[in-house]
Amino acid sequence: MLRPDFFDQDARELAPALLGVVLRRRVGALWLAAAIVETEAYLRSERASHSSLGRTPSREPMFMPAGTLYLYHSRGGPSLNLSARGEGDAVLIKAGLPWVDERSGPRSLEAMHRLNPKRDGSARPERRLCSGQSLLCRALDLRVAEWSGRTFDPEAFYAEAGPRPQSILQTRRLGIPAGRDEHLPYRFVHGEHADAATENPLRKRGWVEGVEYRVSG
Repeated sequence: MLRPDFFDQDARELAPALLGVVLRRRVGALWLAAAIVETEAYLRSERASHSSLGRTPSREPMFMPAGTLYLYHSRGGPSLNLSARGEGDAVLIKAGLPWVDERSGPRSLEAMHRLNPKRDGSARPERRLCSGQSLLCRALDLRVAEWSGRTFDPEAFYAEAGPRPQSILQTRRLGIPAGRDEHLPYRFVHGEHADAATENPLRKRGWVEGVEYRVSG
């Protein structure tokens, strides 16, 4: 389990540092798991952040110590965020990739598919099962009322180090309205698993490396 001080860093540093981290969630006797492949950093000082709208009971987790879970309802369902260093700063966990190992085996993956089917009831492709902030939360059975304002719990939901990406793609965040600091390059994508992200920067028609996105090691 990652130590609390891991999260005590600038959101723009924490967001790429979270890529490859494995989230494990216990549901009954099973441990469901996903590796983080896409994140977005949000600072209180910029207009796209929820915290820029002021403190409310629902937003209070963003102002709590680094590593506090902040969940909110978006159009598609719950979204998972982690508070970072600096009151009001946080990182949105945008997408993940199912993780299968000795602790989280095939039965855990089957449970994730049952929790997050397509609208017609059929199974999503494995690499797209957690490709979106609400899809990730549904696949891990994370709910706003249960988890927002809490910290990781080794008996129920925690984060652990996983293989680090060999490359990271950095670009603009998704779905930011005009005039809300939509130009800021605070979105980070796991280079080897960009196909599992909400939107793959490498597949965007007309996008040029060094202009619309950049790659770092």
